[in-house]
Amino acid sequence: MLRSDPVFHVFFEINDLDHFPQAYVAGDPIFKGIFEDNDRRKRLMAIINYNTDVSQFWEWSGRGLRPFDQTNEAYKLGVNYLIYGLTH
Repeated sequence: MLRSDPVFHVFFEINDLDHFPQAYVAGDPIFKGIFEDNDRRKRLMAIINYNTDVSQFWEWSGRGLRPFDQTNEAYKLGVNYLIYGLTH
């Protein structure tokens, strides 16, 4: 997926996808999308997060085990997923 894809800008502006590293795996996070009719101009039907665990940042946000900046970005991404899913 590209940083310019609408899912990253539907509510919050997410311009940097490097905020979502996996705590136990080295490597850059990868975001893939499945689009309707395999056409990027059409609706995004599923998103795949690889080499990242966004939900882990949500799970541990109240305990301070993850950096606050990364936790906030993970919540922003989750809100964008939800809003995009409800509006497209």
